[in-house]
Amino acid sequence: MEFTKKHLNETAQVINQMDPAQIFAAITRLVKLRSAGGRLFIIGVGGSAANASHAVNDFRKLSGIESYAPTDNVSEITARTNDEGWDTTFIEWLSTSNLSNKDCLMVLSVGGGDLERNISPNIVRAVAYANERQTDIIGIVGRDGGYTAKNASHAILIPSVNPDSVTPHSESMQAVVWHLMVSHPLLSLKAAKWESSV
Repeated sequence: MEFTKKHLNETAQVINQMDPAQIFAAITRLVKLRSAGGRLFIIGVGGSAANASHAVNDFRKLSGIESYAPTDNVSEITARTNDEGWDTTFIEWLSTSNLSNKDCLMVLSVGGGDLERNISPNIVRAVAYANERQTDIIGIVGRDGGYTAKNASHAILIPSVNPDSVTPHSESMQAVVWHLMVSHPLLSLKAAKWESSV
């Protein structure tokens, strides 16, 4: 019972320490993206890859933004990993999709990548590639020292309140943030099923 209370209390601390201005700046960028007919590419690995898939659904269905997650195509992502290497999986996918400055890249990640420690090198290379293509990057990350936080156009930082719980809090808050985005009056085009059934 003690751990349960502690985790919930920490979650409340994380939310209270988040910067609403960081989130609103990203929402404003996504409004411009939709108006310009740009596409949103969402990347993540591990639990963040599952979050990317869910977020794609919400941005498409509720906000009317053309969105994609490379990890949704398991055949391509595993073929590229096998044939070309894990670190280039996202770059090659984005290159084939003709990533441009009309688009946005959204990164969901606990640490945002670190080449020196070989952590999420495919995210690091995707962020670098997006910057080369002058594509705006929205990062929702749990570490301010990672590559994404340092190189994103809009970095939304998930505060660390307990070093032993960085991953669960970061991945949970990714969902809180994107749900906030698609529910925001500036981005929401449709209510979700239960809200529209009232």
